[in-house]
Amino acid sequence: MDYSDLIRYPIRKNESLQAWNAADELIVEYSKTLNLLNKRVLVINDFFGAISCYLNVIDLTTYTDSYVSSKSIEINSDNQVKPINDLDLLEGKYDFVFIQIPKNLNYFEDILQHVNDHSHDQSQIVFGAMIKHLSKKAFSLIELNLGQLSTSLAKKKARLIFAKNQLSLRKNKYPQDIYLEDINKNIRVESNVFSGSKLDIGTRYFFDFIPEGEFDKILDIGCGNGLIGVKASELHPKATVIFTDESAMAIKSAEYNFRTLSTNQAEFYWTNCYEDGDDDTIDLVLCNPPFHQNHTIGTHIAEGMFKNAKRVLKQGGIMRVIGNRHLKYHLALKRIFGSSQIVSSNKKFMIIESMKK
Repeated sequence: MDYSDLIRYPIRKNESLQAWNAADELIVEYSKTLNLLNKRVLVINDFFGAISCYLNVIDLTTYTDSYVSSKSIEINSDNQVKPINDLDLLEGKYDFVFIQIPKNLNYFEDILQHVNDHSHDQSQIVFGAMIKHLSKKAFSLIELNLGQLSTSLAKKKARLIFAKNQLSLRKNKYPQDIYLEDINKNIRVESNVFSGSKLDIGTRYFFDFIPEGEFDKILDIGCGNGLIGVKASELHPKATVIFTDESAMAIKSAEYNFRTLSTNQAEFYWTNCYEDGDDDTIDLVLCNPPFHQNHTIGTHIAEGMFKNAKRVLKQGGIMRVIGNRHLKYHLALKRIFGSSQIVSSNKKFMIIESMKK
């Protein structure tokens, strides 16, 4: 397999980021030493398809929470691999499990508990990671949920970790039902949703700056646990709120929370930056964008959200964004919309508004 043929979705001109890393290469190289014939194989958290594309000729199940990763895997495998996006869809016992360790260790713990449930004592479980991203907590979680482990030698600044299922299944603590005292709400949070068991301070700050007005359709783009959209629906009960996120767990959390806290109208979509939304249909877009994808940090995800927001907004429609001051989203919004204004700011955050003219 030629790794240079792999693409990252969404496809961008002059892409500077490659679609694989050395941990992918180590997993693929190691899999070549194994007899996978007539074996059930599970791949988890394959970022862009390097692992799944090599293993797609066998009895393979690929799981990812990420829409971007799912689309990348489909494209890079010529639609031969169709990932699942819910850990509860795993069935039976797998003989080999290959996992790229995610950044979110709550999510990793959730994955490990599902792997424990869907492997047997002879299953080979192989983890890949770049050494700079490996933490002691990741090793501890493997030992807590599976048992003893061993490691490979480092190669190209990556390492493999090997384990077998030696322990009884622990009770899975995810999703978590939590009470948020500062807004007096009970919510549900899946393991791979940003902010986890607390209300992140950016969202709390944003609550006070959701605009007034007459809005028929409100888009919460990159909705996470859905609380911004829930708040918008409280303020605008006649509006339909559209929730989108590239994390399937985020959509699952947002829908549960909205259905629990509201009887108003809402729609939910697992997608990338609402790229398939209809043009000129939205009155208000609310956005608290992420600035990382796995371990890659940058503003490219936010800018994708801004461009799609402009496309789907009606003329005269507005977008409000909250972001860390150092990210300078007001400059990106001005470039995309033609203008932007700072609605509010503090030492950490800026709230910016742009209008589609």
